[in-house]
Amino acid sequence: MMETPPIARHDLEFFPVQHQGQQLVLIRDHLGLVQEGKAVGLHLYHMMTLLDGTTTLRDLQVEFMSQKGGVLVGMDEINGLLANLDESFLLDSERFKNAKERIIADFTSQSIRLCSHCGKSYPENPSELRDRLDEILNSELSISEPDGKLAALVAPHIDLNVGYKGYSTAYQMLKHASPSRIILLGVGHQLQNTLFSLTDKDFETPLGITRSDRKAIGRLRKSGRDIIASDDFVHRSEHSIELQLIFLQHLMADKTFTIIPILCGSLQADLPEYSREAYQGQTGRFLDELRSILNDPEQETILIAGVDLSHTGPKFGHEMPGSSMQPRSEEHDRNLLTNLTRLDADNFWEESRRINDQFNVCGFSALACLLEILPQCQGELLHYEIWHEEPTRSAVSFASLVFTS
Repeated sequence: MMETPPIARHDLEFFPVQHQGQQLVLIRDHLGLVQEGKAVGLHLYHMMTLLDGTTTLRDLQVEFMSQKGGVLVGMDEINGLLANLDESFLLDSERFKNAKERIIADFTSQSIRLCSHCGKSYPENPSELRDRLDEILNSELSISEPDGKLAALVAPHIDLNVGYKGYSTAYQMLKHASPSRIILLGVGHQLQNTLFSLTDKDFETPLGITRSDRKAIGRLRKSGRDIIASDDFVHRSEHSIELQLIFLQHLMADKTFTIIPILCGSLQADLPEYSREAYQGQTGRFLDELRSILNDPEQETILIAGVDLSHTGPKFGHEMPGSSMQPRSEEHDRNLLTNLTRLDADNFWEESRRINDQFNVCGFSALACLLEILPQCQGELLHYEIWHEEPTRSAVSFASLVFTS
């Protein structure tokens, strides 16, 4: 019998699904400890939501008896269920923590960040991947050459099959530039309790290895200190940078360039208050260094942010379906995008504060960083789209933008 109240893991993702007429909850684990494709019934999922460290075994027994209409549920059954959860790495237990520590230690000891989404989100075969990227890039009519020098791009990080128009319109802009270094801002979906995560690992995809600018990353790490994660583990399975890199490697195959990979964490969770002033106060030295790197006259550097916008519907914690929320979420997105193109950071923040980030704009932190470090330039919205995932009644929006100086 467990001596202390059990705690469910807080780093898992849950998605409601229908399977053979039964309502289940699919579990996604970025660590890969939970068996891929594992789903649980609603009663077991509900039990997991109760495991916050304060619910005792006796509380669980009462809850299960209530679910069964007062039928007696023995402690052996409760402990058996908890043992099965622990065996499946669903509890924040010693067994889980030991397994997690081994995974982190293995990743941090490596000098190369291997691709995590090849063979899943895009082809693992290099030739097939090049063909797929060409198909995406050619899916939209040719975009006019940017009016000025390319300073930054905003591209989606949604699935390639969904966001191909956004990827196409963004990366057509890269044909008119030859940067030798690229700052890649991604979203740290699993980043907790800190604002940024850096890695000086080189990145490998089926198209080859791209080196990180370790000297510049070292400067950023020194300037950021307390606001930077102590390890780079969140980069292991994060897709927001990886999906940008395959386009860069493909379009710049005959050029040599380095990258500065930066994952941005949740600002609502990690700032003393949700405001631009608090953000600047926490990140000032780090952003000064990043701005200096971006504007270095000795090396042509551009910035690329891989972000999505609003996430609405039951999949993302809302009671209403994404389609019902679309008029308001789209208005919010477009207000944010207008402020982005105008480089109006104050109103960009105010728009998010106005609704308390009600629509879960996952790219807000990366875009807030972009606004603080870009030189005076002109922004242009290239594409905006909302994708509806009908099985979950949820929706995700995304956009592509270009900034030129």
